[in-house]
Amino acid sequence: MKRNSNMKNRLKKASIAAIVLCAGFSFLNSAQAQTTGWGEGAKLQDSEVVVEKDRKIELPRASRNYQKFAVVTPEPGERNVRYRFNDYRLEGQDVDLQMRVLTIKQDELTKLYGNYVKAGIGNYGTLYLKGYFHNKRSNTASYGADVSHITSARGPVDGKNSAVTNSAINLNGESYMQGLTLGGKLGYGRDKYHFYGYSPVQETTVDRDTISQVFNRVHAEGYMHNHGAGMPLLFKAGLNVNYLNDHYDMRETNIAAKLNTEYGLDDVSAFKVDADLSLVSHKDSASVSRTLFKVHPQYERQLNAIRLAIGANIAYTGDTVNDARKFNVYPTVRVGVEPIKGNLLIYAGMGGDLQRVTLYQLTQENPYLAPNVRVADQNKGLEVYGGMQANIANFVHLTGRVAYQNFRNMYFYNNSASDSTKFDLLYDDGVTNVLNIYGEATFNYSDELRIGLKADYNKYSTATLEQAFHRPELMASVFATYNFYDKILFNSELYYIGSSFGRIHRPDGTFGLRETDTIVDLNLKADYRFSNRFTTFLMVNNLFAQKYERFVNYPNKSINLIGGVSYSF
Repeated sequence: MKRNSNMKNRLKKASIAAIVLCAGFSFLNSAQAQTTGWGEGAKLQDSEVVVEKDRKIELPRASRNYQKFAVVTPEPGERNVRYRFNDYRLEGQDVDLQMRVLTIKQDELTKLYGNYVKAGIGNYGTLYLKGYFHNKRSNTASYGADVSHITSARGPVDGKNSAVTNSAINLNGESYMQGLTLGGKLGYGRDKYHFYGYSPVQETTVDRDTISQVFNRVHAEGYMHNHGAGMPLLFKAGLNVNYLNDHYDMRETNIAAKLNTEYGLDDVSAFKVDADLSLVSHKDSASVSRTLFKVHPQYERQLNAIRLAIGANIAYTGDTVNDARKFNVYPTVRVGVEPIKGNLLIYAGMGGDLQRVTLYQLTQENPYLAPNVRVADQNKGLEVYGGMQANIANFVHLTGRVAYQNFRNMYFYNNSASDSTKFDLLYDDGVTNVLNIYGEATFNYSDELRIGLKADYNKYSTATLEQAFHRPELMASVFATYNFYDKILFNSELYYIGSSFGRIHRPDGTFGLRETDTIVDLNLKADYRFSNRFTTFLMVNNLFAQKYERFVNYPNKSINLIGGVSYSF
């Protein structure tokens, strides 16, 4: 019995020792796990979830860099009140349409090359040369040059007596700095024409040197503007100098300064001031100085979908032609409603303006002006207008505008009584009322297809002139561009210009009205790309072969073909 009791005590002590050893071993393993972490081959037990949580708490504070991942508040975008209501007008006062649509826009060329030259020849002894030179992509500066020389040794009347030459060279550059852009342009052009609108019976007696006209044009421009959505004051300032002289010792210099400013009062309102100063010095048989100054303060505010602009246009002119009103004040009001933001805008307003007119621009519209013409600024005393702009599915863009306007000193071209081959400037003695309706629709499908239609209708009501001489009522164009797999590019333009009238003076002292032709002019162009560098082209102008008259006594060329090559580098 005693032996059995001792045996039981020994077993009891051994069990207690085993339990203590196991507990101690477990404690040591747990401590080692906390010290060394998860070793290779270790298994994550459910009880160790608590240990991992403790490890996260013990991570150093410095490693939690919240500033590194801070979300910067985006700068506010441009204020909605900066919307501009454009006065859409169709280009179309140029004399010769044949040279206006010779090229497809160069943005269709690959952007890998900054330089581009083009050369071609055609009937009428036509030589066609163009070159574009520009730096590659840069975020600090942009600069380049373009040259052009288009000449036809023969024309529609009497061969060389109706030849024409247009040459130009232009330089441009911009520098981009922190919040500021500086830029400038410099150009020279030489245009040579002939007064070939004489009677056919005179053809054998006309000396080319006596009917030639040459214009030399110099244009210089410098500008600067700031930019940035966070700037409360935005401005753009520019200085332009235009110089013109001709074969008859006429000289004109126009020095013009322009300043546009906008100060944002808050997110929905702004105050704008636009100012213009133009000093014209004109010399031919007489010396004339013409001064124009305009300032247009305006307050703009946006009220939800409504845009409101109220201001005044204050203008002064030093003109004396036709007893021009020198000091003018035009109240201006514009209201726009955008029921579908970014897709539909409807607007209406009223105002007036004094529009600068110079021989520099008139001789580009009509190069057959007579010497010693007197030029006056157009005074748009009142204009009431309304219009809309719409985008449909990002493919179709629509623009429409209707305006009723009245002008003083609106200019008209008419054949001179002393020389019917040249044109005088006539002014309506009173108010000229104009009903203008403009419409435009374009369809753009990616970079492959673009189709458009423009129409500009003007109904003139003159006070003393029997007709609005050489101002057609309707001018329209239809155009289309198609890019076929970046290999073949097609471009077509169909022009329509309605007839107008000119006053013809007869040898017996009487005069009568003569109606010009209705013009329908189709121009086609095709480019075939052999590679990104080398392209051939063919242009066909006036495909209907009509020798129409845009100005009385001046028929245009018949069908005109030009073919050539272009090279990019």
